[in-house]
Amino acid sequence: MKIGLCLPYMARDYDRTRILTWAREIDAGPFDTMSCGERITDYTYEMHTLMAAAAAVTERVRLNPALYVLPMRSAVLTAKEIATLDVVAGGRVSVTVGVGGRPLDYRALGAPFERRHQTLDEQVAVMKQVWRGEPLFEGSGDIGPRPPQGGDLPIFAGAMGPKAITRAARWAHGIYAPSMPGDREGHQRVFDLARSAWMEAGRSDRPYLIGGFWYSLAPDAKRELHDYAYNYMRYAGEDLAHGMASAMTRHTPQAIIEAIENVRASGADECILVPATAHYDEIEKLVRILADLKL
Repeated sequence: MKIGLCLPYMARDYDRTRILTWAREIDAGPFDTMSCGERITDYTYEMHTLMAAAAAVTERVRLNPALYVLPMRSAVLTAKEIATLDVVAGGRVSVTVGVGGRPLDYRALGAPFERRHQTLDEQVAVMKQVWRGEPLFEGSGDIGPRPPQGGDLPIFAGAMGPKAITRAARWAHGIYAPSMPGDREGHQRVFDLARSAWMEAGRSDRPYLIGGFWYSLAPDAKRELHDYAYNYMRYAGEDLAHGMASAMTRHTPQAIIEAIENVRASGADECILVPATAHYDEIEKLVRILADLKL
């Protein structure tokens, strides 16, 4: 199973030095993938800019922005951004797309929240058309650049429910479905749905399965992880935010190892860990933990 690490895009102390240091250390470490989330409201950094900065200072690690909330974006402009990112990265980009779950983000950008699932399907088709170099309409010309990986640049669906996974089976290379407490059951449920959806769609390949969870190894890791989960989920209401925060246990080396093993046991091809802070302990201690695992 491959291991990825998400950039701490919600941390308020994530300045230039930390942004570039995190990217370089991920590239130097035992990680296969570097990821980053996308949010608009609340205090967060812009995902695509962070990924572009990382692409420029890394050579090896694969970049998987996870995820573009595509229905609140322009599909054509996003396709152009991703293709350009793939050029900067030298063909190391995968991309995850989804509908998100934050109406306030849509509102902040003036995008409709309705029909977002249907919109996502249509937008993915448009992005692939752009990457293949096909005109969108008479006179549109060639909307470049071409991704070094071509028109079939790997694209994953951020989907967890049966309907969303069934739709994704028509166009995605796989599913990104983290279960943030790091349990096996949450991952297993979604991955079983994905395998079934791929078969029912008549596909001969199998879905690439990506899991993940929240963790912290910073000083005062338990509190940091609790606060991170609470702040992340606060948009959904106080009860859910407190409940999710209370369920966070991946703040010791043994608990993190257990969570990684849970994801692997569920059949995942990859596990992306999401740090609660931008403290360097989050990556440096994790590297030491991973050195003791045989993945």
